[in-house]
Amino acid sequence: MKYIEFGIGNRWIVRTETELEDGTETEQQGINRPIHFHSLYLRIWIGKTVFVADLKEGCKKARKSRSKLKIVIGISSY
Repeated sequence: MKYIEFGIGNRWIVRTETELEDGTETEQQGINRPIHFHSLYLRIWIGKTVFVADLKEGCKKARKSRSKLKIVIGISSY
């Protein structure tokens, strides 16, 4: 799965995070093509609480072990 994110809180304003089959992740600046649209989401991370509103998966709230401030709009892609 590939995640293309636009916003603040990541290393770059526009970045692509790719999850590989073995569970590892890579991150790169900009948009990594091709894009095969799966869903659109909004992620707001304040402190250790993360709120996600996703067109396919709905809304959810999670707790993380690290504290951050992040507001991004993203596209998930295959």
